[in-house]
Formats: sequence, C-alpha cells, structure tokens
Amino acid sequence: MLAAALAVLALAACGRGDDEEAQEVRPVRVMITDQRLSGDTVTLIGSVQPQSEINLSFRISGRMTDRLVSVGDHVRRGQLVARLDTQDEESALQSARAQQSGAQAQMVEAENNFIRMRGLVAQDAVSRALFDQAQSSRKAAQAQAESAQAQVNLANNRLSYTRLSSDVAGVVTAQGAEPGEVVAAGQMIVQVAREGGRDAAFDVPAAVKESTPADTDVLVMLTADPRITARGRVREVAPRADPVTNTFRVKVGLIDPPAAMRMGSTVTGRIKLDAVLGIEVPAAAVMRSGGRTAVWVVDPKAHTVSMRQIAVQSSSPSSVMVASGLEQGDIVVTAGVHALHPGQKVRFEQAKPTFAKPGEAAPGGARP
Repeated sequence: MLAAALAVLALAACGRGDDEEAQEVRPVRVMITDQRLSGDTVTLIGSVQPQSEINLSFRISGRMTDRLVSVGDHVRRGQLVARLDTQDEESALQSARAQQSGAQAQMVEAENNFIRMRGLVAQDAVSRALFDQAQSSRKAAQAQAESAQAQVNLANNRLSYTRLSSDVAGVVTAQGAEPGEVVAAGQMIVQVAREGGRDAAFDVPAAVKESTPADTDVLVMLTADPRITARGRVREVAPRADPVTNTFRVKVGLIDPPAAMRMGSTVTGRIKLDAVLGIEVPAAAVMRSGGRTAVWVVDPKAHTVSMRQIAVQSSSPSSVMVASGLEQGDIVVTAGVHALHPGQKVRFEQAKPTFAKPGEAAPGGARP
C-alpha cells in the first residue's frame, strides 16, 4: 500500500510538471507593424556584355579548311576569318562557263542566220515562214545565253561564299566549328561582339524589377576596383523570368565606360528603387527555412504566437521590407524567435515601436 501511494504521488507530480511546461510563458520583444514609404537602393552583381553580337557563318555547306581568328581577337570590318574548300565550287564555275560559251556560239549563229534571212525575205528569195523561224531561233538563243550568264554569276557567287569575312568590327567572343569539319550553311563559325556599345547585365528578383523606375540612372563599379565607375541607364528588361533562377535579366547601357570594364568583367550596380508603400521589420524577426520566409505573429487576446509566411520585397543587413503577408497593426516578434513554437504563450518583455521617423510616435503606441 505504501508503494502504491508513492507511485500515485509521483504520477501526480509528473502531471503537474507537464502542465507547467505546457503553460510556460516565453519573454519576447515585439513591434507593431505599420506601412511606410520606402525607396531603397539595392546593390546587384553582374557582368559587362556587348550590346549586340552577331554570328558569322557561311552561306553554303562545305569542308572548312581554315579559321583565321580565335576568341579574344579583334577583327576589322571586311577581314577574312575563315575559308572553305573551293574544289567543288571551282568545278561548278568551269562547267557554267563552258555552257555559257556554247550558248553564246548558238546565239551568234542564230543572229547571223536571222540577218541573212532578213535580206532574202526582202528580195522574196525565201518564204515569210522561214524568216519567222529564224527570228524565233534568234530569240531562243539570246535567252539561252542570258540563262548561261546567270549560271556563271551564281557559280561565281558560290565561289565567293567559300570566303567568310566579318561584316562588323569587334571582338571574337565565341568560336564554333574547327578546321577540317564539314559545316552546314548558317552554322556559327565565330561570334563577334560589335564595338561601340557595352551593357552591364544583372539578374534581379521580381520585386526589384517592379520597383525599378523606367530609364533610371545606375552607378556601375568594377568589382575588382570600385574606384573605376561608369554611369548607365536601364536599356532593356526581360519580360519573362528565367525558369531556373526565377529572376529577370536587366541590361544597363553604359555611358562612356572606361577601358578597364572589358567584356566579361564583374561589376556591381546600385539602383535607386521607386518609393513604395510597405511594412518594414527588423532582419532579426525573419526566419528562413526550407526556401520559405516567415515571422512569428502574436495573437493580442490569447498572447500566443503563430508562424506567418511573408514575401520579401527588399532586404538589408538590418531590415526587411515585406511585400505581402503582414497587415498594418500586426504584432511581430523581433527577439527570441528561435525559442518559439506554434501556440506558444509569450509575454512582452519590451515592446518595440515600428520604424517611426525621429520625433514621431509609432502608430498604436509602444505597447501591443
């Protein structure tokens, strides 16, 4: 009986301990959210790219015998960059010229016959039908001679197509087929970046894209040496997000970039965003786990917390601008976030106001 009584007392003590643990109240710091205008300056990392690139390719198929430039080489307008084997095209040109010679001989014969018939029909020495036949033969011979001349021109053009020259001045940024390969018409042999225009390309999230003013000024700095800078303007914004990174490509046209900002250089850009109405919370209040971003929100009546997912518009080391997920007047935990669980009771150790301007009281007062 004594052992049974001791066991009952032990179970009762355990029950009281569990109840006390379940009712444990955590001290936290909180703030009352409020909407405010924010026009942050964001810093982005990108690279220098040409404003336009062209792919140089042959207009006919064939075996490439030479490629005279490589990646990084500067090319001039009209400079020869590659050649194809000319054996087949030279043979086709010789055949076309031979057919042209035969057609010209037939045209001369038909012309002489027409002149002779014209004199004879004037003297009534031949019938009018023979004269008409000679005239028709003359026209047919002239047409064959013109067709043969067109074939010669075509063969000459195809022979010239075995030499690939650059249409623009610039820098070779990529190369395709190697000498000895059989290439198809239109296949890229070298890629040339045009001279005279450079972009700083950045991949930005959707929130930054929506807040970036049109035709805005951007300060671009060389990442390796921030003293080297250039001004630029947003020239192009991709309408569709990248399917892998879910970011948008923004191209900033550089104005008189220094020579040190070469193609492929890593650069840092600073963009001033439009002022938008949003809710700002301290960075310490935000939790990131499993690709989700959330904060703890306090129920003002029950004094319990629940996790609420948010969408981030922009962030800095000290604060986060919330695009959606919070409303004005929500009570957000700003300290002690990692010791909480859903339904946890809390008490306010120190209430923090929202990010009010100096001299202004925070909306809702300092207490939740």
